[in-house]
Amino acid sequence: MGDKAHTHPGAAGRAQAADRPTSVRNVVLVGHSGSGKTTLVEALALTAGAVNRAGRVEDGGTVSDYDEIEHRQQRSVQLSLVPAEWNGIKVNLLDTPGYADFVGELRAGLRAADAALFVVSAADGVDGSTRMVWDECAAVGMPRAIVITHLEAARADFEEMTRVCAETFGGDDPDAVLPLYLPLRGPEGPDGHRPVTGLIGLLTRKLFDYSSGERVANEPVGDQVPLIEEARGRLIEGIISESEDETLMDRYLGGEDVDVKTLIDDAERAVARGVFFPVLAAAPAAPGARQGLGTVELLDLITGGFPTPLEHGTPQVTTPDGRPRELKPCDPDAPLVAEVVKTSSDPYLGRLSLVRVFSGTLRADQTVHVSGHGLSDRGHEDHDVDERVGALSTPFGKVQRPVSHVIAGDLACVAKLSRAETGDTLSSKDDPLVMEPWDMPDPLLPLAIEAHSKADEDKLSQGLSRLVAEDPTMRLEQNQDTHQVVLWCLGEAHADVALERLRSRYGVQVDVVPHRVSLRETFGSDASGRGRHVKQSGGHGQFAICEIEVEPLPNGSGIEFVDKVVGGAVPRQFVPSVEKGIRAQAQRGVAAGHPLVDVRVTLLDGKAHSVDSSDAAFQTAGALALREAAADAKIHLLEPVAEVSVLVGDDYVGTVMSDLSGRRGRVLGTEQSPGGRTLIRAEVPEIEIGRYAVDLRSLSHGTARFSRRYVRHEPMPPQVAERVKGEARAAS
Repeated sequence: MGDKAHTHPGAAGRAQAADRPTSVRNVVLVGHSGSGKTTLVEALALTAGAVNRAGRVEDGGTVSDYDEIEHRQQRSVQLSLVPAEWNGIKVNLLDTPGYADFVGELRAGLRAADAALFVVSAADGVDGSTRMVWDECAAVGMPRAIVITHLEAARADFEEMTRVCAETFGGDDPDAVLPLYLPLRGPEGPDGHRPVTGLIGLLTRKLFDYSSGERVANEPVGDQVPLIEEARGRLIEGIISESEDETLMDRYLGGEDVDVKTLIDDAERAVARGVFFPVLAAAPAAPGARQGLGTVELLDLITGGFPTPLEHGTPQVTTPDGRPRELKPCDPDAPLVAEVVKTSSDPYLGRLSLVRVFSGTLRADQTVHVSGHGLSDRGHEDHDVDERVGALSTPFGKVQRPVSHVIAGDLACVAKLSRAETGDTLSSKDDPLVMEPWDMPDPLLPLAIEAHSKADEDKLSQGLSRLVAEDPTMRLEQNQDTHQVVLWCLGEAHADVALERLRSRYGVQVDVVPHRVSLRETFGSDASGRGRHVKQSGGHGQFAICEIEVEPLPNGSGIEFVDKVVGGAVPRQFVPSVEKGIRAQAQRGVAAGHPLVDVRVTLLDGKAHSVDSSDAAFQTAGALALREAAADAKIHLLEPVAEVSVLVGDDYVGTVMSDLSGRRGRVLGTEQSPGGRTLIRAEVPEIEIGRYAVDLRSLSHGTARFSRRYVRHEPMPPQVAERVKGEARAAS
């Protein structure tokens, strides 16, 4: 955090495999889309020497934009890793997408990291989704720091943004969020704007000038000195209040001049404990320059203040049969426990798995046990298999540098794990273990698709299975009622990327079709019907007559068949045939093509022929009888109803409740939740919430979340039912 000596950057960037956990820092960058995370990663890598002055990885490729889709989307859509080295420490920078649709990638980054950099644009401020991620990190005690970017913007105000961050992130203790440096502005330009050219270190009282493209340390002069003292005093008090040395505050208030090293050491310990959250500033290097403003200070903070993997507890581990296992945290000599945090496909290397090793040492070519994560409800097949690890490598843009092993605390890419999916556990084949999975959001936006051609149909299944293997926030559904293939996504951008990957990566072209909910039909009144199937066309004919009565039953009763035939009017061997025909017709529907449910069908009478009656004839007669009964009865359409739970900021409660009412929802109740939020519970017809994942985000400016669960089917209002029936008739 102070003015430290630094390793030569030419050697700094060649980070490969760490030799001990204490020489690793795993840092995830968090922030809204457009806040400058990827640009900051590039600037840090440039300063650390991982890239050359053209912004390229020394061995070729680019630092970011690993995916062609990201070029087309003009934003990050997946987690990416950029390793660099600073002062002998390997820094794994995990760049996450800022757009809410890719929160699964963000959660994977949080899982792999030991600390977080929250990137905030001085021009745009802090959005609601970033605040929610901060709260998540606070709940697990993850150390955090804040980086303010876009200082070059005309309306950028570092001091004001620091105040906003203190209010937003500080909670009850805004003095836990304080700047370590103040930006220094240069002379006013022709447009009246004064660019930021350097930083003033509050603890060291030194000025760090970046105007030449290199970081140059100087002593502050003239009017720069008063800028320091007030902010420095507040910073010192903030650091000391979090110090583990309880005597330090009394000594400071008593007039003792606490030396800078003590302050820096205390600040670093407070950051590592997750109780003090420094604010820093950063800007990319000018063309041809080697160091971006604030990048040295950030790298010093990461290597000096952020915790080592040894200080990060291992997630809960069990045996495959559920028995808990205790493991020594981050021990390279302990049993192997690693986790696949990201799966992707490389056109040359095949499937690549980004792995965080939590315990033991992973070696190239060793055989490991792969434990599936139990997401069968999302279209993932459970698996417990042994696989041989392919080559191990560390990524530098599109280049993979081979390594022989990866110790506990480090990250690397593993090639050719054919069965491993995102979220899977890798462990010793002789001592298989399973890690507790991380929390992943439920995909709630349905995308119904069909193969564009016969050739696409042949490749669709494999393409979809690979897609969901890479992304556990995507759920694959083969709906048995509507006969649709449905990809459940987190939002429209998530769906767009899924379609693009199917096309460009797996060569599958699909058409998007309207998503249909699983409607049902039932009788609204008693009815009777006569099924007559009599045909004579030479040889054996077809003869079957049956008479039935239909009556509605309570919700959830299904189809009940009763035989009340007397006197053998329908021979005993053909009674099951009548039932089979009725049930087959019920499955096809009697009004709008939806399954018939909740009725009792009673077979009362019928006629048979000694030669021409058959199983097939009575099946047909049973189906005809049910259709005739339906023609004379009132048929209700039943629609699925979901219980929706919406967690939303108090400012948007009225808007959300009004919107739910407009969707024919019934609000069941509300309750207060921590952080100025309210939980709203309501029952809403599923046909009304197909796009709720998108609409709620718009209503709440991205600050609300919701979950849903099926409750029951209930009658659809007549006017809505008539519209649906009309659409069904038009389609047929």
